[in-house]
Amino acid sequence: MSHVPTPSQTVGPFFSIGLSALYRPGIECAGEKGNRVTIRGRILDGDREPVPDALLEIWQVDDVSKKPYQGEPSIERTKTLPFGFGRIATNECGEFQFSTRKPAARRDEDGTMHAPHLVVLVLMRGLLRHLVTRIYFAGEAANEEDMVLKLVPAERRETLLAMPSPDSDNDLRWDIHLQGERETVFFEV
Repeated sequence: MSHVPTPSQTVGPFFSIGLSALYRPGIECAGEKGNRVTIRGRILDGDREPVPDALLEIWQVDDVSKKPYQGEPSIERTKTLPFGFGRIATNECGEFQFSTRKPAARRDEDGTMHAPHLVVLVLMRGLLRHLVTRIYFAGEAANEEDMVLKLVPAERRETLLAMPSPDSDNDLRWDIHLQGERETVFFEV
């Protein structure tokens, strides 16, 4: 007797149930050298409606180990989570907020430039696979040389840029649009 696979379930998961103990909206980084920034935004669906109960995981380079997240986080940990890692949920209005140290630009030994950025995973009910994107910082000179950002069509790069608020360069705005004209660039990894 052969078994036929069943379709994937799209009702869950429900991130507010069971994962809230693992939330970390203040991302700690070993070496704490850059300016602290706060990034606020919303996750919006194709109809520009807010997405409640979504989860964001944020990864960045750890200054001590100089290792970017490549599926193997730094061994250094704080409160059982690796340095450079944060996990936050959206509220009922689809809003999120976290703070971290703004990463520095870095150049590999082969000359490849990496503009300051954060890697973001988006998980939410209805998604069968997580989405991967990046947050870059508007006004960074290194953005022009970043090898990943250069792969994105010029007219779509704005979807990856955190923009400073009129009040402070350390208070940034970045929204995630899941579909539509302003759809955020997502990467296949």
